[in-house]
Amino acid sequence: MNYSLSAVSKLAWCLLVCLGCSADVSGATLRHYVFFNMDRERISEATFLDTKAFEGAQLKYTWRELEREKDAYDFSVIQHDLAFLRAKGKKLFIQLQETSFDPKNILVPRYVQNDAQYNGGADKQYSVENDDEAHAVPCGWVARRWDPAVQERFHQLLFALGKEFDGKVAGINLPETSVDFGESGKLFPKGFTPEAYRDAIITNMAVLKRAFPKSITTQYANFMPGEWLPDNDKSFLRTVYQRAKELKVGVGGPDLLPYRRGQLNHAYPLIKECAGKIPTGIAVQDGNYADKNPKNGQQVTIPELVEFARDNLKVDYIFWCTEEPFYSKNLIPFLQAQQP
Repeated sequence: MNYSLSAVSKLAWCLLVCLGCSADVSGATLRHYVFFNMDRERISEATFLDTKAFEGAQLKYTWRELEREKDAYDFSVIQHDLAFLRAKGKKLFIQLQETSFDPKNILVPRYVQNDAQYNGGADKQYSVENDDEAHAVPCGWVARRWDPAVQERFHQLLFALGKEFDGKVAGINLPETSVDFGESGKLFPKGFTPEAYRDAIITNMAVLKRAFPKSITTQYANFMPGEWLPDNDKSFLRTVYQRAKELKVGVGGPDLLPYRRGQLNHAYPLIKECAGKIPTGIAVQDGNYADKNPKNGQQVTIPELVEFARDNLKVDYIFWCTEEPFYSKNLIPFLQAQQP
């Protein structure tokens, strides 16, 4: 369904909410951000700025663009976006990206790629159908998070960012833990093991918290290589969440899919268990708005997404993507209809 911004549609939508789609967004604990991805210029859009329910924008910045040469950091894009948002009464949540979902796009700096001590700096991820690793297709790149030399350079970036922005930005999150190198080991990159990867994620969380003691810090943790819950549970994902609680690092991740077994068996119960103890959030990403309830075949609604995030997961933050037509025709009218 599509909703206009007319007074009539606003009234109708409010009545619908009152009649059973309880999804009040006025609660102080549920905070809404728009994930504009790399389309950072969109923070100037009136629909975003005029929607009071949006506390701010979550914007993606890549390692490669922030450190073009070794120890030569350029944070001017973040400074520009932060200043603009502050002037408009909005906040900035940084997503620091060093993994891609495009085989043509490597997000680590060139010096890391070209220096032999970093082993290329990033490795290919693969799409593997029916466990057929012989015909795996490259589907993106991930920084060598488990490589101590690469990790050391990434940590220096975190400390530089923290020195400049800690306490100024609302928060910063590291991208999802899910990576795909197959299961047999044939596609594993140099030095990679599921155990080493788990330890690297935990180390990065600890450094992130040291670099940003004031702003909210969050690790997106959805799936971990080497296990699949509940049948093949190696405690990799559980350990990440446990350490996050101990470090006081927030948790969350993509996607907001209330009916998907994979999400229901992995991150969702762990996010819920962390609620009220550390910051928690969930990201609505491309494809989430159009997901369907397998019981009735009906497309999920915005009220249903809000209700599941608030009442089931009990998260503090929802990061909404701008996938159309859902963002403009469903999400914006829904949130604006509830403004005083």
